[in-house]
Amino acid sequence: MQKPIYILMEIHQASWKELVLQLVATFVLLPLNYLVNNTGDGSKYPLAESSLHVLLILIHYQKSILSDESMTDKSDDSATSESVSKVHVFSSGNTFTKALANARDVEFDRSDLEGNAYSGPHVRIPFASLFDTLCMCLSDEGAVLLLYSLLQGNSYFKEYVLVRTDMDTMLMPILETLYNASRRTSSNQIYMMLIVLLILSQDSSFNSSIHKMILPSVPWYKEHLLHQTSLGSLMVIILIRTVQHNLSKLRDVYLQTTCLATLANMAPHAHHLSAYASQRLVSLFYMLSRKYNKLSDLTGDKLQSIKISLSGEDDSVSEDLAAELQIFTDFLRLVLDILNAILTYALPRNPEIVYAIMHRQEVFQPFKNHPRFHELVENIYTVLDFFNSRMDTQRSDREWSVQKVLQFIIDNCRSWRGEGMKMFTQLHFSYEQESHPEEFFIPYVWQLALSRCGFSFNPDAINLFPVPHQVEEQIEDGKGDEVEEGEEKKVKELIEQRIVFDP
Repeated sequence: MQKPIYILMEIHQASWKELVLQLVATFVLLPLNYLVNNTGDGSKYPLAESSLHVLLILIHYQKSILSDESMTDKSDDSATSESVSKVHVFSSGNTFTKALANARDVEFDRSDLEGNAYSGPHVRIPFASLFDTLCMCLSDEGAVLLLYSLLQGNSYFKEYVLVRTDMDTMLMPILETLYNASRRTSSNQIYMMLIVLLILSQDSSFNSSIHKMILPSVPWYKEHLLHQTSLGSLMVIILIRTVQHNLSKLRDVYLQTTCLATLANMAPHAHHLSAYASQRLVSLFYMLSRKYNKLSDLTGDKLQSIKISLSGEDDSVSEDLAAELQIFTDFLRLVLDILNAILTYALPRNPEIVYAIMHRQEVFQPFKNHPRFHELVENIYTVLDFFNSRMDTQRSDREWSVQKVLQFIIDNCRSWRGEGMKMFTQLHFSYEQESHPEEFFIPYVWQLALSRCGFSFNPDAINLFPVPHQVEEQIEDGKGDEVEEGEEKKVKELIEQRIVFDP
């Protein structure tokens, strides 16, 4: 039987407005009473799942207000003028979102310690029970979206999560789902999980702690036996695997950027990165370099053909190739930045990455004098020269095995002082929503609710966004399909979430 978690409310003033807001705050978090339970997987309970979807609908709702402003177009000198209607979209505040953002833990209230308690309405919920239940339900798409909403919108819950000492309970289900993403996971669920990892990686203590947590085994990982691997190494392996799968199948630039940004945040804090994770990181560089070289050759050939035939079609193809080449240039530089961060800030703690670079050092040779990459490759060759020169002095005295080479690297890491290394700005990426995130989340949560919620909705009565007057007229004139395609393209351009580089 489910055990409801009762919400404690603090009523600060008795004004009617605040009383209404208190009721709203209680109502929006009421579904958590059913979601948070101590009997197992919350997704097994129909009421819990339905309540979750209702909660997601409420907290991601934004009321859009359209205003038309008519103006006269006088671009020509004729006596006639054309009236042009200009549409502005405003989003009103969501009280439910504010209630969720101001929810506090029943056992700890940061504002109480700071001496400036929040004066508005807020509710208290057991963060420990909520965290444990969410971790059990992360195979469910709605639970992942709720976790994202809490981490993004509630700083109290985010701080609570970051000080947990059992991060494996949350990360392992996420990493396993990403591992199996090609089989059954929706693209939106992949995005939400990757954004959750990016948000967490913005915290340096998180990046340090995950490398100190050792996993005895990872039974669901089939490509390689992972024994006594750190949680941080597993996260690196899964992110690289996601990048490689995306390169061959999906080719989603945003997904790629999110994975690499998370790896870049983690890099300076790497600690005893496993041999397999180190190998996969060097292999990722090699995979991207092959793609870059192929695109570079194609772009050069295409430029030569354009000089011969000046057709507009060839010019368009050339622009597409140039744009794709620039994307892979950025990816390749980012991977080099990741390697540089590990070698610059954490080399003595990561002998396996040195071994992996030495073992595959030929893959860096084509970029040693490359105008776009040489400054990033210089540090790699500084490390190679340091260890190669010392190995050369002893090469005639012994036969080198894998274990002997690794032990040699470990011994010489103690004398490594970083002389000759160029110091680059330490990369730090943060996640930031676009100005109108509702254009993505409202359709997404309603899609989940209609397909999985136990409540019955009338799809014909659901109006997600107001339709501008001009669009209504075009639909009546039979141009609905064209409008729909244009609006869909515009929405896709607007709803992308941003990954911001903090200099």
